[in-house]
Amino acid sequence: MKIYKIFICLFFIILLSFSPVLADDENFEYLSDLSTIQSSNSENITEPTINSRAAIVYERSSGKILYGKEENKKRKMASTTKIMTAIVVLENTNLDDIVTISSKAAGTGGSRLGLHKDDKISIQDLLYGLLLCSGNDAAVALAEHAGGNLPNFANMMNSKATSLGLSSTHFVTPHGLDDDNHYTTAYELALITNYALKNDVFANLVKTKTYTISINNHPKTLSNTNELLGNLDGVYGVKTGFTNGANRCLVTAVKRDNMDIICIVLGADTKKDRTKDSINLINYSFNNFKMVNIKEKITNEFVNWKICNSSNFRVEKGVSNSVDIIIQDIPYDFFPIKRNHTDDISIYIYCNTELTAPLPSGSTLGYLTVSVDNQTVLTLNLYNSNSITLKPHTKFFSGFLKNYSYYLESIFY
Repeated sequence: MKIYKIFICLFFIILLSFSPVLADDENFEYLSDLSTIQSSNSENITEPTINSRAAIVYERSSGKILYGKEENKKRKMASTTKIMTAIVVLENTNLDDIVTISSKAAGTGGSRLGLHKDDKISIQDLLYGLLLCSGNDAAVALAEHAGGNLPNFANMMNSKATSLGLSSTHFVTPHGLDDDNHYTTAYELALITNYALKNDVFANLVKTKTYTISINNHPKTLSNTNELLGNLDGVYGVKTGFTNGANRCLVTAVKRDNMDIICIVLGADTKKDRTKDSINLINYSFNNFKMVNIKEKITNEFVNWKICNSSNFRVEKGVSNSVDIIIQDIPYDFFPIKRNHTDDISIYIYCNTELTAPLPSGSTLGYLTVSVDNQTVLTLNLYNSNSITLKPHTKFFSGFLKNYSYYLESIFY
């Protein structure tokens, strides 16, 4: 009988060792050398070599990609899913709502906040449990409260993805456990993150290193799983992730001076790899790119062009040759440019000066392009702000010809 019990125990140990990891188990692995992380200030023009299967560095104000590796390839995303979970919850619930934990939420495996059936906890504290310690049980509890059930909540997540213009992202769960129909790309995850960070509550949640929540009026202190938060200059969030299918993932937001980036690595083999890759990409971006006031450069160039060309316009049949040219709204003030190319910025203006009335206001008359190192990075349309009508005698003559043509048609046809 004793041998039989030993055999049963060995069987379950072996079974567990081969079972797939279904959670963001950030609590079980950590780096021992985080204290050695430094922000590098040396210029390094060569793009870093990274081990992660996909990565992107996305500059937030301009949307420019500073680095990309397989950034448009669909991949599993593990617990970085919880970025979308959080924003959908924030937009559809109240932070003060009290949630009673279901047996389904309490029984969710993987990384956990540690909830039990019938526990009572606020939405706000569940969000801390979702984003700091990556609780899968918190994810299910939030999804059930916001959507009624998990399929409905997944539909809400997918609707949000569609509204953000995402075509290569699909959600099945609120926690990111492996599913072949649950995926995103590094690029679209950057868009999700950029959107989420515009929500002040979300931004405050993910920048929090430790926080004490209340479950059934009992305090519990949580720690953020993001190893770079508080250890690398300028980091202010956002989310870690791990499953067997997705491998190690890390989404990091970093701001230094006037450059604000989102760095994402997906599919790293180890936590050390994802951390090293993230640091190398972050340092590469800040060392090699500079934010240039492109709006000021465009505005100055356009004003000078208008002064030099205002008398060159001719409007055939128009009451006036005075055309007021305006430029399309410049989408951002600053634009990231490689430091060794800041003197290679060229602005070209192409505009049709030979026009014909009638000319309605808002007509597209040309365009302006901004090029860096002979590559176009921005194109803006040129319009006229004033309308120009036909000369009175031209109107009469045009009307006469039109009426006469009708008369001829009535005779011959």
